[in-house]
Amino acid sequence: MIQVLRSSWALLLGMSLLMLGNGLQGTLLGIRGSLEGFSTLSMSIVMSAYFMGFLGGSRLAPEMIRRVGHIRVFAALGSFISAILIMYPAIADPIAWTLLRVAIGFCFSAVYVTAESWLNNSSTNETRGQSLSLYMIVQMIGIIGAQAIVAFGDPSGFVMFIIPSVLVSISFAPILLSVNPTPPFETTKPMSLRTLYRFSPLGCVGMFLLGGVFSAQFGMAAVYGSQAGLSVREISIFVATIYIGGLVLQYPIGWASDRMDRRVLICGVAILGGLACLVGAMLGHVFTLLLVVAFLIGGLSNPLYALLLAYTNDYLQHEDMAAASGGMLFINGVGAITGPLITGWMMGPFGPPGFWMFIATLMLLLGVYAIYRMTQRAAPSVSETSAYVTVLPTASAVTVEAATEWAAEHTDDAENEGNTG
Repeated sequence: MIQVLRSSWALLLGMSLLMLGNGLQGTLLGIRGSLEGFSTLSMSIVMSAYFMGFLGGSRLAPEMIRRVGHIRVFAALGSFISAILIMYPAIADPIAWTLLRVAIGFCFSAVYVTAESWLNNSSTNETRGQSLSLYMIVQMIGIIGAQAIVAFGDPSGFVMFIIPSVLVSISFAPILLSVNPTPPFETTKPMSLRTLYRFSPLGCVGMFLLGGVFSAQFGMAAVYGSQAGLSVREISIFVATIYIGGLVLQYPIGWASDRMDRRVLICGVAILGGLACLVGAMLGHVFTLLLVVAFLIGGLSNPLYALLLAYTNDYLQHEDMAAASGGMLFINGVGAITGPLITGWMMGPFGPPGFWMFIATLMLLLGVYAIYRMTQRAAPSVSETSAYVTVLPTASAVTVEAATEWAAEHTDDAENEGNTG
């Protein structure tokens, strides 16, 4: 772990500041939109726009890096992010915010690809697993820390938008001043969606549904809090609790996934998450209970992302895993675009409980579909499954491919030890 920190501390520090900025802007817009009198439907479109831009950035960033290099892409798009963050309060209009969210989603996606490729290049086969874990922890701490800043600020003014702009600007310094030049950028060509679905129907369907779940949490949690009448402090605690749950329950679920039929675990986690959301829909007006539900849904939905990736890899040859990860990311991205839109629509007739009802529907559908898939084919034995590695839904194709390669290597090593033992 010390070796990883020594070689990657600048990247990790920079990414933590970057995630502080990203976590701040998501929550601030949800609260500020309510203060500006934007409708729930308008805010759902604004929030969905981020994921549209993020998906576009994930597809175009590799070509941009090949043409002009990592440093230019990182510096240029980082400057755009910083500028956009201070434009939000200056142009308080839903259409303008939608366009800005598309742009900032694109920029964040490309910045993640660039930074994560540096991180991957600085890791060795022996340290890659530790690097991925540290990166995940840094991301989550950044988002959680952002909510603490929101709790002590005034979202009705300009200052709270200047803070993330400054944080993002500062985040580039440790990265650009300390990283070594990277080799030519390469990513694996994604597997066709038809082929990917043939290998793992549950993985594809689950990734699409989970995209909606994650984007509803990331994009609409603050909007829900505003509509439910929570104070700024309560909204920040509520949003932070979602990510604290994701951080705390990631490892217990990952540990269990390497020791049992992953479809059973996917089913159990999804149904439990869906039931927790139904409790939130009925009793969300009790703040303490609301936090319990937030912890559970964050802790149960975030590990599902890595769990579905690991399950899909169980049916692939090692040389196909990296290609499949690109297709899984695309499916998740398409689902993420629809999440805030449908959430906003449901919050129209049902009010704030519509937020929980939408997530509950997706989680329960995933659980039911997992039960159906268990009737269609036998599960591979636990000894034949790939290793689980923690990956968050915010990760780019670079980290997902690196995690997939690490899992394949880890599985090979375990098999070799078993054969020689």
